[in-house]
Amino acid sequence: MSSVLYDTPGPKAKARNWIYTGIFLVLLGLCLWWVLSIMGEKNQLEADKWTPFVTDSQIWTTYLLPGLGETLKAGVIAMVIALPLGALLGIARLSDHAWVRVPVGAVVEFFRAIPVLMLMIFSSALYVMLGTVSSDLRPLYAVVTGLVLYNASVIAEIVRAGILTLPRGQTDAAKAIGMRKGQTMVYVLVPQAVTAMLPALVSQLVVILKDTALGGAVLGFADLMSMNRQISANYSNTIATMVVIALIYIAVNFALTGLASFLEKRLRTSKKGTGAVVEADVAEVDAGGATGVGKAP
Repeated sequence: MSSVLYDTPGPKAKARNWIYTGIFLVLLGLCLWWVLSIMGEKNQLEADKWTPFVTDSQIWTTYLLPGLGETLKAGVIAMVIALPLGALLGIARLSDHAWVRVPVGAVVEFFRAIPVLMLMIFSSALYVMLGTVSSDLRPLYAVVTGLVLYNASVIAEIVRAGILTLPRGQTDAAKAIGMRKGQTMVYVLVPQAVTAMLPALVSQLVVILKDTALGGAVLGFADLMSMNRQISANYSNTIATMVVIALIYIAVNFALTGLASFLEKRLRTSKKGTGAVVEADVAEVDAGGATGVGKAP
């Protein structure tokens, strides 16, 4: 099966692909063997460094599960705030009024250009200066604020790109039956654009969840990542702890990406969809660059 951008490989191309796959697997195996050999030389493969995760339930109930709970708490709060805020900003960027479109565009581009870690640090310093947030809650507030400011601006671009992928005839048809701009946006464009932007939005939620680790590494936020220091101090197994924490992140994010793949498949086959899907990497467009565009399946 072929498409405009992809031709079905012939016998020679298939043979080359198998050869490239074999070479990659061999190189990957060699890299794993080298890593494991180094870990063995440093006594990082000894059983006493790994068995606590199986035999000692306290390592889960005291450190890993509470840390995962804080990670999910910060991620969910940031998602709940960033999604509607980003949608409003994205719609505002499409306004016919320059006094709305220009300031909102400047805000979106400003926060999209600043690293999320810097936004977290600024937020923490601001809360310290204001003195309105207790020291116990300050890391959580700072992490959520940084995530919301950055990801709301990214989601705004996803929403704008999703709406712009719709055929021009949708807007023309709405105008022909006398619908105003606001009615067209709410009842015609946004419902259809959701089918194009949902995969990218879910992918951005994965980014939000992973970026909570920045707060644990820098701001003292008691998330899953920060539990590495406490577990290592008590069990002297830094490498093993990092591997287990990484596996937990992989499991959680794999569940979210699986949801994204499921949604994308459903949306591509939905009769209500337009067939366009906004690419997830629209978030990576430079602050001064062009807006992401939809991609036909």
